[in-house]
Amino acid sequence: MTKKQHNPLYAMLKEKLLLQIQSEEYKVGDRLPTESELCDQYQVSRTTVRYALQELEREGILERIQGSGTFVKRKELQLLATRSFSEDISAQGKKPSNKVLEAVVVPADSPLAGVLGIPLDSPVTKLVRLRYADSEPLIYETSYIPWSLAPGLALNHDEGSLFSLIQSRYQLQIHRSVEKLKPVLADKQVAKLLNIPEGSPCFEVQTITYLTDNTPLEYNYGIFRGDFPNFTIERFY
Repeated sequence: MTKKQHNPLYAMLKEKLLLQIQSEEYKVGDRLPTESELCDQYQVSRTTVRYALQELEREGILERIQGSGTFVKRKELQLLATRSFSEDISAQGKKPSNKVLEAVVVPADSPLAGVLGIPLDSPVTKLVRLRYADSEPLIYETSYIPWSLAPGLALNHDEGSLFSLIQSRYQLQIHRSVEKLKPVLADKQVAKLLNIPEGSPCFEVQTITYLTDNTPLEYNYGIFRGDFPNFTIERFY
């Protein structure tokens, strides 16, 4: 590799590696050659290689793991100030999809009835879903919605955006949500559904979503994969 005018060698090497990543010659999770191997491959100094790798690491494209090497990093997902999971994912150039695992009507127990502000044993629709980004499972979640607000939802739903369906079919105006996050480890069931090793770090997210008059619409309990490492949640409807 020879230096072009006004273009330092490390910048040229960075661009070369970036093109290889974008063309999926190196895919997410792949380990790059060692610094020594890159020096030999491109006939550049170790300092040049180190600068190029540091630039790509600073831009969130690579990550270095002590004792293991340098790897292509998974693109971070940002769930920020949008109307739904589907719109969040679409806005980042990924294809959202859902798989409904269970759709039933159940009586609200004491904690759930209190959260949703409904009488004990009132019917609620329970939806258990897997949420995907580019066909990769990201979230395992269970939603509870008062039957009185969305009657027939368990029998007449699709695998698209739940909130879009509720707003269009039931003419409900969704306003805001309150979400609590805490780190957890994937149990056997979650690991299988999210296609991750048992014991992998995850985020537990509990959400209460409200209508414009502050009526609770939904209680949602979800497990997010922890290897999508950096996301911000701030929802306005």
